[in-house]
Amino acid sequence: MTLRSVLLALTLTNLSAASSGDDAVRPPNIIVVLVDDLGWGDLGADVPGLPGVAEHLTPAIAAFAKESMTCTHAYSAAPNCAPSRASLQTGRYTPRHGVLTVGSPKRGKAEHRALTPPSSRRALPLEEVTLAEHLKAAGYSSAHVGKWHLGDDPMAQGYDVNVGGQMNGHPKSYFAPYKNPSLADGPEGEYLTTRLTSESIELLDKLEPPFFLHLAYYTVHTPLQAPESLISDRKAAGAPHPRYAAMVTALDGEFARLLAGIKERGLDKDTLIVFTSDNGGYGPATNQEPLRGFKGTLDEGGVRVPFMVRWPGRVEPRVSTAPIHHVDLFPTLGAIASAPPTNRPIDGLDLSGHWTDATPLESRSLAWHFPCYLEGKSDRFEHWRTTPGGSILLDGRWKLVEFFGTRADGSAWKELYDLRSDPREENDLATKHPDKIKSLTRELVTWRKTVHATVPTMRDED
Repeated sequence: MTLRSVLLALTLTNLSAASSGDDAVRPPNIIVVLVDDLGWGDLGADVPGLPGVAEHLTPAIAAFAKESMTCTHAYSAAPNCAPSRASLQTGRYTPRHGVLTVGSPKRGKAEHRALTPPSSRRALPLEEVTLAEHLKAAGYSSAHVGKWHLGDDPMAQGYDVNVGGQMNGHPKSYFAPYKNPSLADGPEGEYLTTRLTSESIELLDKLEPPFFLHLAYYTVHTPLQAPESLISDRKAAGAPHPRYAAMVTALDGEFARLLAGIKERGLDKDTLIVFTSDNGGYGPATNQEPLRGFKGTLDEGGVRVPFMVRWPGRVEPRVSTAPIHHVDLFPTLGAIASAPPTNRPIDGLDLSGHWTDATPLESRSLAWHFPCYLEGKSDRFEHWRTTPGGSILLDGRWKLVEFFGTRADGSAWKELYDLRSDPREENDLATKHPDKIKSLTRELVTWRKTVHATVPTMRDED
């Protein structure tokens, strides 16, 4: 027998052993826990790498973080719910799938709008490939529990099971009866966050491994409702917003129950868990200090989110400051599951080496396109949380924020921040670094062309 034949025989033998169930190559179960509107600074004060709020009790999440890689510079794809979720599901920036905002991009009073925004899809197109469809190609069963907000039924997008997912972006009530067509009502007064956790734990016994569970809690989105005992407790503790703090505490208790359910079934060693949020915190109830902004803005407080990944024996507990993005989840989880590539352009980066081996990430830019109006107020605008704009972040340091309208003096509205020295985005360096403004603007324009982004027009051009 030749040396080549011997090597070939050994290779085939190894492949056969791997396919017969070798633990070293068996893909893990995957659970993505996606919280709604949980800001970067909204957890308790004992989570590694995050500032937290002393009056927010999150001991279970803090303990989980200490067993995980906690990413302190993780970003959502948009500053509000639907577009962020669509990008997490597809690994594609918002202009590619066309879900640009929640509802109409023409929100607010027409007389205050100088621009006509492009149209936005309300539902994720069925031709988009979701995480469930991507992982199904690798042999995964899947279930969605909780908020969907991307169409009437996640089962139309590859999920085998749907519990509570539908088009609405928030519950009518956190207490039964829920009036949710995809979730049977429990006993009157049952708390929704508790119910979704119970449904998820039951699915641990029903899903065929390897499985993918997408648990998308409706909490901590409005309406701000929590058990009265928790509200009273947080009020006594002096929480800045006791009702919101109670929702965070309730979330932590249910996350603890989910983790206990996983461990009781002996699944903890074979399960990769991601914990994150879809966008920044709700402005009236939270404070994202030391970051500027909140949900609905392109500031750091609007798009930077908590992010932790636990995979026992594979991901070492640590804090990573490398900039990552929700679009990275699709290629990363696909690589871990050995899923075949899709035929669609994917914008995310495979982070599996960074997760398991602490491999440094390559230099890159992250970008956002939000050509829409959101009513409200901010420190920039009298009538808006934001007007149509976009931003780009180079290597986690230089951030260009561009609004498509002009300033009162008719000049282009561009801001530049050095996040390493100014994480609060207090010092606009646009006039001090015109070359940086020019290069980042050029890169942002090129990116828009690459992802086929549509931009607003002046109203007199309608």
